[in-house]
Amino acid sequence: MKAYAEERMSAGEKHLVVDLDACTGMDSTFMGTLAGMASRLSAANDGGLQIAGADERNRRSLEDLGLDFLMEINPPAAVWQDRLGAIRGELKPVGGGAVDPHTGGVHVLDAHRKLSAINEKNKQAFSAVVSMLEKETGNKAPDDGRQPQS
Repeated sequence: MKAYAEERMSAGEKHLVVDLDACTGMDSTFMGTLAGMASRLSAANDGGLQIAGADERNRRSLEDLGLDFLMEINPPAAVWQDRLGAIRGELKPVGGGAVDPHTGGVHVLDAHRKLSAINEKNKQAFSAVVSMLEKETGNKAPDDGRQPQS
């Protein structure tokens, strides 16, 4: 998903929609990836991330981490709402290739750094995970407190 989103953003897309209709649950890495996408899109002029099909459980998971401030969840006035069924019918799976362990570890670290940057509660909740992943990947945060760019 991250690679596809980056490809679309590089091609000039300013708005992306992630459909969670078939999603039975999300882990922190996935939500951190969403946070990173939302941050990049909102940094673009008038860009943004919208979430479609979030059930109550997934909505609560996103809200618990403060992601509802970075993205729109099930926006009722979205231009795609009245065409959602037809759009889903046209979707085709995209293959994900194998990711080497180091690259995967850096992605997981980046996702958790994004979550940690949202608020103090997340920073405390994920500090041990971030520290462990920094050691595993050798990707330390800069001494000035800024997060490294990935």
